[in-house]
Amino acid sequence: MDEKSLEAAPSPPESAVQVSSTYIRPQARKLHDSAVSFEEYHYYALKTREEERNVQAPKTDWREILLRKKPANELAADSNGALGGDEEKHGHVSTAVGKINLADPQARLQVSDQEWTDASRAFRTASWGACFYLITTDILGPYGVGFAIGTLGWGPGIALYTVFGGLAGYSGYLLWHAFLGLDSHEYPMKNYGDLFFRLNGQTARQIVNVLQALALILVLGQITIQQGQALSQVSKFQLCYAVCPVIFIIVGFFLGQIRTLQSYGWVANLAVWLNLLVIFISMGAFAHSPPNYAISVLGSSGGVVDPTTITPDANGNYPPIIHYSGMPPSGSFIGALNGLLSGVFAYGGAQLFVEFMAEMRRPRDFLKAMWGAQFFIWAVYLIYGCYTYYWQGQYSYTISYQGVSSYGLQTAGNMIGIISGLIAAGLYSNIGIKVMYNNVLMDVFKAPPLNTKTGKILWMIIVPIWWIIGYVIAAGIPDYFGFVSVVAAATILEFTYCFPPMVALAYDIRLNIMKSTVGEGFNPLTGEVSRKYSGVSYWVRGFFSGGMFQIAKNTWHLLYALGAWVLAGLGMYAAVEGMIIAFANPQLNSFGCRSPLDLSP
Repeated sequence: MDEKSLEAAPSPPESAVQVSSTYIRPQARKLHDSAVSFEEYHYYALKTREEERNVQAPKTDWREILLRKKPANELAADSNGALGGDEEKHGHVSTAVGKINLADPQARLQVSDQEWTDASRAFRTASWGACFYLITTDILGPYGVGFAIGTLGWGPGIALYTVFGGLAGYSGYLLWHAFLGLDSHEYPMKNYGDLFFRLNGQTARQIVNVLQALALILVLGQITIQQGQALSQVSKFQLCYAVCPVIFIIVGFFLGQIRTLQSYGWVANLAVWLNLLVIFISMGAFAHSPPNYAISVLGSSGGVVDPTTITPDANGNYPPIIHYSGMPPSGSFIGALNGLLSGVFAYGGAQLFVEFMAEMRRPRDFLKAMWGAQFFIWAVYLIYGCYTYYWQGQYSYTISYQGVSSYGLQTAGNMIGIISGLIAAGLYSNIGIKVMYNNVLMDVFKAPPLNTKTGKILWMIIVPIWWIIGYVIAAGIPDYFGFVSVVAAATILEFTYCFPPMVALAYDIRLNIMKSTVGEGFNPLTGEVSRKYSGVSYWVRGFFSGGMFQIAKNTWHLLYALGAWVLAGLGMYAAVEGMIIAFANPQLNSFGCRSPLDLSP
């Protein structure tokens, strides 16, 4: 955020229109109180950012980051947060507040102003190095990049991955920009939906929260599909396919009982090294063995672009490996779009950026973690994807290690992938359940916090239900490639490319009309909010406030958002069309025993 946006709001003159005239302490308000104005959020945000200027940034010990060991004074946030950690571990501050049911307005009145802000400070412990680790951990697994490049060609594939990576980083910057101006110790921000609530109201927050929970459960379903197919391939299709995801989720029932992500430390570290091991095993196999020709008809780039390039001749000989410099000449529009959506899936971590910033001691340092992680992701994905496409060409499979022809190496990749996939599924289900619990059960049904006895019991009940839903999705849609396209178009693309420019546009409109209009702002002594304009005129004036450069930025963000929504619409069309084609194949039978990978007659 630039320095101008951190200027204090002007004091309201007596002639200004008074929107609010009663001061209410932040802890005395509802958890999501629509009566709190943008001006009040921004005032406390400036106060918090100014305080953070004098706070020493947490030291990043890279040995602790890589080995996933945290010092005793850097425990993660409370069990209701995205990263998790028992509230009791924060000492006397957290003990005073953590035992109170914050969903009960009367109970919050027991908390003093100092206790309220100190509790928020205690939960903010993460360094930018820790966030870098978390962002890269969440997405490390570039097994579909070779396939995506195969549907687009060398030039377009590399260019689009680069462009989408750059735009994903820019979207992260926009979220950071708005977060710094809206988050505070008095009104701490917890998740993506809070951004929309403070800028666009309760309905927008509920829509975003539902979509985020849907995204996380769909990712769980995507992982379940991937590992269900892997288990069926390992068993040489002797095990009923519908049972394979069941085995996966039964183990997930137990892993999911780990309530705090603090406790996921060593398994999260294990997942990183397991993914790297799969990458190295598959790279070695690609260079020293031919592609898995038989499986290519089920999900290779050649099957999407031009099926004749993977069809054997009368003697059973498969065509030689080929590459495309540009867009494949015979490639379909739908196939190219679905390949593009696989690329979008690589940059899906933005939906958790707000959760990460909420737990940083100095959120302004988030940009270092985000840009570093985005570059790392871009480099790893492209190196592995280009390597895969070079050796496998049009036979590049959607899950690269399943396209290995050697059964031994294929099985090694599958079994290691199942373990790392189980850990990833546990992490995503943990966060997804917390989004649902905090924003539905606590807000609507006044459920107690997760650190209470009742909250822990509810958690134990919800976990198997959540995983069963993932299983139903997985068993009902066994077409992995099509399902990834649906998830990317329906959720990932929105959180990474559609929502951030909308957030930035709404934030800048509100900020610049407040700064450019004499007499607007929040008075902390009386709680009065002065605002001269309302309705359509408020948004129009705000759009054209702040000077020519700001107007150009607003126009760019508007066009960026519209373009992203157009791409999302085209992506959904391509994903649905691809699913229709996939389900036309008789072997794709929902809840059936025949594996989607089984080519036997």
